[in-house]
Amino acid sequence: MTADEDAVLAANEAFYAAFNAKDFPVMDALWARESHVACIHPGWNVLSGREAVMESWRGILLNDEQPRIVAGGASAHVVGETAYVVCRELVAGSPLAATNLFVREAGEWRIARHHSSPVAMVGG
Repeated sequence: MTADEDAVLAANEAFYAAFNAKDFPVMDALWARESHVACIHPGWNVLSGREAVMESWRGILLNDEQPRIVAGGASAHVVGETAYVVCRELVAGSPLAATNLFVREAGEWRIARHHSSPVAMVGG
């Protein structure tokens, strides 16, 4: 694994740690400021632009009923100044698949896109 892949995985872990800690200031710091951002929460329409995305996170993180999220199986892929992580999420027993896109800003990997959606339970 390359140093950039390690750094992207660390940024991805910080994202989920901020989510579980319900720490909006940290969540806000993890998102890109120079690049356009967008987010698709499970069951939501596309949120486009930093203001809309961060307002959604504020509401989620302030919700006392919001369950913890368990992320796993993350793999990082770096293409120049952009990277993406594909991983699994488990929220209140519901399996989700997520893709998190990162951009390098001021030497740090920042989230520019988050897309999480349900997956079908296959097999038996």
